[in-house]
Amino acid sequence: MTDPAQPTRAAAAATARATFAELSEGRSFPPMSGRKPVDLAAAGFVESEWVVSGEAASFDVAATPGDGRFELTVADSAPYATRVLVRRPADPARFSGVVLVEWLNVSGGQDAAPDWTYLSGEILRAGHVWVGVSAQYIGVAGGEAAVAMGGQTQGMRQASPQRYGDLHHPGDAYAYDIVTQVGRYAQEPVDADGEPTGPIGDLRPETVIAVGESQSAYALTSYINGVHAGVNPGAGVFDAFLLHSRGAGFLPFDDRGRGADIRSSLGVGPARLREDVGVPVLVVQAEGDLTGLLAALPARQPDSEWITTWEIAGQAHADAFQLGRFTRFVDCQGPVNSGQQVFVLRAGLSHLITWAGGGARPPAAPPIEMDDDNDDDNAGRPPAGSSASPDECGNRRGGVRTPIVEAPVEHLTGDVHPEAPPMCMLLGRTVAVDDEVLRGRWRSREEYLAAYAEATDRLIAEGFLLAEDREEILADARPERITW
Repeated sequence: MTDPAQPTRAAAAATARATFAELSEGRSFPPMSGRKPVDLAAAGFVESEWVVSGEAASFDVAATPGDGRFELTVADSAPYATRVLVRRPADPARFSGVVLVEWLNVSGGQDAAPDWTYLSGEILRAGHVWVGVSAQYIGVAGGEAAVAMGGQTQGMRQASPQRYGDLHHPGDAYAYDIVTQVGRYAQEPVDADGEPTGPIGDLRPETVIAVGESQSAYALTSYINGVHAGVNPGAGVFDAFLLHSRGAGFLPFDDRGRGADIRSSLGVGPARLREDVGVPVLVVQAEGDLTGLLAALPARQPDSEWITTWEIAGQAHADAFQLGRFTRFVDCQGPVNSGQQVFVLRAGLSHLITWAGGGARPPAAPPIEMDDDNDDDNAGRPPAGSSASPDECGNRRGGVRTPIVEAPVEHLTGDVHPEAPPMCMLLGRTVAVDDEVLRGRWRSREEYLAAYAEATDRLIAEGFLLAEDREEILADARPERITW
């Protein structure tokens, strides 16, 4: 039987607007990060924190086919009040016109902002606005961590009740519409009367991009396939999407009154992104995302009109750059992955913004070579650790090849040491290579550094790195591995 209230709820979901109230009392509980906080003031940026509230819809699911054309209908709605964190240029004249809406990641049991960590260098120098959304239940109310040490964690309400005590989240089923309403505000930062309001009300955005890493990329997969291009096609809330390190599955739609269990999503799918998304989508995958825990390989898809995928060779899902100060506390039976995805992500964002504005799409990258790419009996899943024709240092071929992979002195892999503890499952390894192998590859440090610089300049010319990052990339060379 058709629900007579369905058209009313659908219409409301298509136009609902959030309200914003700035937070000032009590102790702030920023997203978890291992890196030293960025000096925003020195970069000409300011930070503010807000309660965003309203009435959010949830969805019933009729189908989730592998081609990504999910079939949803609006189910019900519930009130919510959650947190948004905004970092923006202090001078409106510095604003680039771009707003990045990051779906904050809760796999560690509380909010984290991994893509702010990777992209902040580009955000600050370009003058973009970054909006971090506490989209999911656990960030507000606390719950069990899916990764790291596990166990129950505090949400913002418990961590700082004076500041966040009025927050309430109806469950992750409503997270999709919460993010939609934040995106709708970012497109038009005005109130119901058309007056400027909230954290970016004095700015005039031109491009609004949704970004998310890992669990948040699972969520954005569901969002693209079911909400953006499904239940509310053509809504135009987001002009582009950056999906960073997705698995083969997707986040569910039915978690009312609770947080989603990301571990259950690992066995869902595979589901590709629907190709009629209608706006640019850049998918950036680490080598370690293709196999192992995330096992994204069955959802690999060729580039199409709206979708471009970059796979970064030698890269783990998370790395030493993201861990920052936490790296020294992690014992993974050897150094964790020290890949250079930070520089690839910055370049990817720059290309995505150009593409969303009607310019050229990002350059095409070959996929990483895997042993079982064409193994239909195995659904394309290679065993963890497999590779096709590795180079002399053991690095896989194909993919976006950063300078430390193109001019190798180490073996970089997304696979963990077999005796590493569970907390290391996404951190990969940096493996030393025997001097005999290195002597066969490099005659001197000078030869290595020249090859590393040549690879850097070639990748900049190809579009996989930014010229603005050249000096930082060159400083990340590893000549100390050559001891003769």
